[in-house]
Amino acid sequence: MRALRVAVDGPAGAGKSTVARAVAQRLHYHYVDTGAMYRALTWKALRSGVDLRDARAVARVLDTMDLTLIAAGPDDADTRVLVDGEEVSEQIRTPEVHASVSLVAGYPAVRAAMTRRQRELAQEGGVVMDGRDIGTFVLPDAELKVFLTADLAVRAARRQAELRARGFVMSLESLQEDIRRRDRLDMEREVAPLREAADALHIDTSRLSVAAVVEQILAAAARACGGTP
Repeated sequence: MRALRVAVDGPAGAGKSTVARAVAQRLHYHYVDTGAMYRALTWKALRSGVDLRDARAVARVLDTMDLTLIAAGPDDADTRVLVDGEEVSEQIRTPEVHASVSLVAGYPAVRAAMTRRQRELAQEGGVVMDGRDIGTFVLPDAELKVFLTADLAVRAARRQAELRARGFVMSLESLQEDIRRRDRLDMEREVAPLREAADALHIDTSRLSVAAVVEQILAAAARACGGTP
């Protein structure tokens, strides 16, 4: 049987990346962080001095940049991101990029170009791909779809801990407001808005450990395969 395509969606701070990476490692699949692709474009546009409110200018940056996404294998920690040959896996995780990525990701031309690349990465199966529109738009025929969510306060606290680990300090209040704003942008964008697929496995991660969430997804993957994936 063909290896599964596992789509993991959800809002910011729901635990998508952590969970998707762990599931991929357990299944010996490749992990693809699609959010990193939009972050890379945002980083490049900011670095180039482009007005992020100019959709055409942002799209031109994408057309001219060399974006390489190296999907993480079972023994790798994360997806590696290269822009014009330079690894930017850490640079794309700054608060400046975080604050602007939803705007950039909402442009139809950007969305279309990124979707083509993401589908190419998943065409052979054996992949766990996370994002906000994977199960509804990028891979609507994925064999397993998962939608993760969590309380706003929990998501803000997770984001705060992530930023602190990278040397950035932000208050919970400002992070909650930022997440509300990102949720609104993601859900109201014109193309491929954040939605839960009708056939997705819904998991509220607010009070669950990563291990518990991973086990639920692995059980669903086994069912999708009629046994062990």
